Amino acid sequence: MNYQAPLRDMRFVLHELFDIGNHCALLGNGLDRELIDGVLEEGARYAAGVLAPLNRQSDEQGCQLDAGQVSTPEGFAEAYQQYVDNGWASMTGPSEFGGQGLPQMLACNFHEMLMSASLSFRVYSGLTEGAVLALHRHGSETLKRDYLAKLVSGQWAGTMCLTEPQAGTDLALLRTKAEAQADGSYKVSGSKIFISGGEQDLSENIVHLVLARLPDAPAGVKGISLLLVPKFIASPDGGLGARNALSCGALEHKMGIKGAATCVMNFDGATGWLIGAANQGLACMFTMMNDARFQVGLQGLGIAEAAFQGALGYARERLQSRALGGAVAPGKAADPIISHPDVRRMLLTQKTLVEGSRMLAVYCARQLDLEHAHPDLAARQAAGKRAALLIPLVKAFCTDMGQEVASLGVQVYGGHGYIREWGMEQLMRDSRITQLYEGTNGIQALDYIRRKVLGDGGSELSQLQAEFSQLCDEQMSRPTLAELAHALQARIGEWRELSSAVIAASQRDVQEIGATSVDFLQYSAYVLLAGLWLQAAARAQDVLDEGLAGPAFYQAKLHSATFYFKRVLPRASGHREALLGGAACLMAMPEDSFAF
Repeated sequence: MNYQAPLRDMRFVLHELFDIGNHCALLGNGLDRELIDGVLEEGARYAAGVLAPLNRQSDEQGCQLDAGQVSTPEGFAEAYQQYVDNGWASMTGPSEFGGQGLPQMLACNFHEMLMSASLSFRVYSGLTEGAVLALHRHGSETLKRDYLAKLVSGQWAGTMCLTEPQAGTDLALLRTKAEAQADGSYKVSGSKIFISGGEQDLSENIVHLVLARLPDAPAGVKGISLLLVPKFIASPDGGLGARNALSCGALEHKMGIKGAATCVMNFDGATGWLIGAANQGLACMFTMMNDARFQVGLQGLGIAEAAFQGALGYARERLQSRALGGAVAPGKAADPIISHPDVRRMLLTQKTLVEGSRMLAVYCARQLDLEHAHPDLAARQAAGKRAALLIPLVKAFCTDMGQEVASLGVQVYGGHGYIREWGMEQLMRDSRITQLYEGTNGIQALDYIRRKVLGDGGSELSQLQAEFSQLCDEQMSRPTLAELAHALQARIGEWRELSSAVIAASQRDVQEIGATSVDFLQYSAYVLLAGLWLQAAARAQDVLDEGLAGPAFYQAKLHSATFYFKRVLPRASGHREALLGGAACLMAMPEDSFAF
């Protein structure tokens, strides 16, 4: 299946919705429109020309483990070397360690391209960027000196080693041990599972960030430390030193992303060093985990874009039956299926979810940039709060969306969508993991309510709602947008009432947190996307009012916004009714009654 990056829409979101030019000027990174567009165009060529052709065969071939060594699919090593040589690995890395320091607003679009072209390939490089963040923020100067530049360049890769057979979501149960040595290092022993890129043949070294317990650590998550445990210990000259006492014990046999090595990693007294303070590992790891959750949201978006492109191309070419309103292609035996209303429904659902989620991702990336580099401390703190609120929405909603859009892609293809040769079923299999790893979407929903909404009494959420309420006020006097603005304003009022009800219910009964969390996150995301679609429609109408050339793209934005409001946004009502059903209907039935 062919893939072409949606550059026109990416430019619209970056330049016209969120003004990346002024954003870059504020951050002081010297990027202008020509350079930004140049990066996007080169990224599109790499994704479409180098990675996309590898996706099908990587799924067929998978990874192989032989005597502890993992072989990745054919072409991955060469593609990875090109990725490193062309500077893609160092896009967002800190400049003092050889990185380019490009903003996430720009990088997230390239990363989306990678996810669309080959999610398996992107898995290897994605966690390295998170490892860079954690090490740069929390690591000692010695560890930074020895490891950070090689990680930034991509010459060395990083992993995140959290999960154990008995400790998935509940990290309080982990058993991996770290024992202090006289030289300040630690000996790390234990097994980790589900480690993406734990062993591979792409980079010359792999730097594992491992959660473990010190012998005197307190129980629970307050007793977890984070350690850097490399495959090869860095030598004094910056090269590869001794091979460490760790190995890949097995590869998982998976539903999807078969080109990504998912490893069981065994640490047998491996040498490691603390990152951050003892027993503060979870706080350090969350630096990496938040980035990973944002990146997984982009995975859902990337898969969805690929599925939409495939479905749209097929719907234009597949001839079946005559259109209900009369022949569309009278010279052919039947009409293309895009002329049928139900196929239009599926394609427009795909299109509006994908483009809305892209707006959401870039909006979140903007906050991440401001949190990191805004010159004003108060503005950095405010952006950090907004990013924290948005990340569970991006991770959960975009990955649920990716699975839905991939499923719709299969449906558009009909029986051919179920057949491997067309590529649609691979997208559906590949996307499924995105709803599970880096915290299942149920965990994201709990995080959204417990830490982000209840944590500040709904203050940050209220500010977000107020900003989009103001947008509605600004558009109500415009004849073409008034209906959308009124509809969104009503939803925001309902969202506020629902937020208050959820907070009050959760304070009365702790079970209500879990009972309402998923539906409240979904409700929030659908209304937030409506706000972004209104913003997009307003920009499109501005351009049309100015009478500029090329109106078709902007007319499509207006049509898409209208479709979203009329056919997708009503889903929010179902989530509202469900969460108002409360916890009692979930918890009242005895456990034994589940069985027949």
